[in-house]
Amino acid sequence: MKDIAIIGAGGFGREVKMLLDQINLVNPQFNFLGYYDDGISPGTLVNNYPVLGGIEAINTVNQPLGIVAAIGLPSLKKKLLAKINNPQINYPTLIHPNVIIGVDDVNIGEGTIICAGGLITVNIKIGAHVIFNLCCTVGHDTVIGDYCSFMPSVNVSGEVVIEEEVYVGTGAKIINQLTIGTKTIVGAGAVVYKSLPANCTAVGIPAKAVKFND
Repeated sequence: MKDIAIIGAGGFGREVKMLLDQINLVNPQFNFLGYYDDGISPGTLVNNYPVLGGIEAINTVNQPLGIVAAIGLPSLKKKLLAKINNPQINYPTLIHPNVIIGVDDVNIGEGTIICAGGLITVNIKIGAHVIFNLCCTVGHDTVIGDYCSFMPSVNVSGEVVIEEEVYVGTGAKIINQLTIGTKTIVGAGAVVYKSLPANCTAVGIPAKAVKFND
């Protein structure tokens, strides 16, 4: 059994703990130690598991420990992970047992989370520390950059390029053969049928950029 802890003790962090439980029911492999969260006092119990400290405390760990970042906001996820410089730390990829993944040329980066109900087809490249919340689908020949986050029931069609740190809200749909630029936010329920530039927020049906982010 491999020791593992979760960054973030909020709602999604607790759901990732549930994901670990579901993985262990099928193939016991993880020993969950608790959470790291800068916003909660060390020793506080969250669903009977302790908060082990803030992010900096991870750098004091003196034995192998898996860390998974249950942080939905891509920029914050990247910032927090950049603070970790401990060679004892590794980043397991967590995939719910009922996720369907094609066997032909699918590559998934370290620290990525794929929750229940997901479907990943064929010839797909997914970067590191990506989150697919419940019931997301990704079509053929799609490339997804590091630190992206997809909320529940997002559908990504085939031949899409999604650059780093993109956030896609619940129920959004991205039509095939498009590019979504770095750090762009796609609002919940949006239907994207044209490529989007970097650093924008796009909402609506069809999705349109309504502002550009810093």
